[in-house]
Amino acid sequence: MKVALLSDCYLPRLGGIEVQVHDLARHLRDAGHEVEAFTATRAASGERKVTEVIDDIPVHRLAIPLPGDLPVNPFAPPELRRRLLDGGFDVAHVHMGVVSPFAMDATRVTLGLGMPTAVTWHCVLAWAAPAVRTHGYLGRWARRGAALSAVSDVAAEPLRAMVPGVPVSVLPNGIDVERWVSVDKKPHDSVRAVTAMRLAVRKRPVELLEVMRQARALAPGVDLHLEVLGEGSQRGRMEKWVEQHGAHDWVSLPGRLSRHELHQRYVESDLYIAPADLEAFGIAALEARTTGLPVIGPHHSGITEFVDDEVNGLLVDDDSQMAGAIARLARDEVLRSRMRRHNVQTQPRQAWPRVVDETIALYSRAAQQQTGG
Repeated sequence: MKVALLSDCYLPRLGGIEVQVHDLARHLRDAGHEVEAFTATRAASGERKVTEVIDDIPVHRLAIPLPGDLPVNPFAPPELRRRLLDGGFDVAHVHMGVVSPFAMDATRVTLGLGMPTAVTWHCVLAWAAPAVRTHGYLGRWARRGAALSAVSDVAAEPLRAMVPGVPVSVLPNGIDVERWVSVDKKPHDSVRAVTAMRLAVRKRPVELLEVMRQARALAPGVDLHLEVLGEGSQRGRMEKWVEQHGAHDWVSLPGRLSRHELHQRYVESDLYIAPADLEAFGIAALEARTTGLPVIGPHHSGITEFVDDEVNGLLVDDDSQMAGAIARLARDEVLRSRMRRHNVQTQPRQAWPRVVDETIALYSRAAQQQTGG
């Protein structure tokens, strides 16, 4: 099968969608499929209209000069249509965020060509839902045969509400389980909490610092530390908070790390915190869980795809409960060890071989719906 993956964002940008789409391309290729990617993200060299090869995946870049190198190109559809026609693709797989103009244009192009089209949302629509409902494009896409999916039930529910009776399946993000499996953990005296995220407002990194301060107050006899891995616009606010609260001795902000370095940090830690309210999935939390860490996060988050309350983590309703859950795990070494043992011994269902099978099933549904079968 020849697959076109279409996404506003792609490498060299770093984020959930960018990395997931490229990893999906690699694993589809390893399963014997031919894959090419199309994006409005410029190349690392700065070139905007170029086809390059990354990890044996052809990447067609259709970018234009915009402030901040925004991955937006309203002029892309004619060229995209030509390349898709010339490419002889069997299916198109479009990847959507909250605001994805390139992906939306791509969907209109592929459906206009009569190409089997799968569309996957990597976001929780939340504030954007009224606008999406008003525009009505979900129903139009479904009527034209698009196979709709989202990365979690949390992300799928708003879509299902907008198109009653139309199937919106869950196509989870995938991970290389072998890369993240645990190794022997060296004992240490402190309790180390860790999180990895883009330091953006919606991820709530500053709020996490306050939650952690409250957790430390609830566990006064525990040497509780927090390491926040990642970069983003909120770093300055976080550094200011650390300075104002004299928290240098228990907060660490080392920046963005490689996957190998992330794994090592997880191995050296005791628990993982996922503070974002509008997390559609939480790939970093899944990777940490696979390494063995108990995960703490909201009940209404996409982490519920792989975190069972009281089994391999703790699910909470608000920041006050989150502080209490952190303090509880910090104090209870037996509970941490039990959850760690479960995570190490029980592989998550989101391993890439299974995700690839589910992806191909979605493509088959797209082909059936396109032909009216």
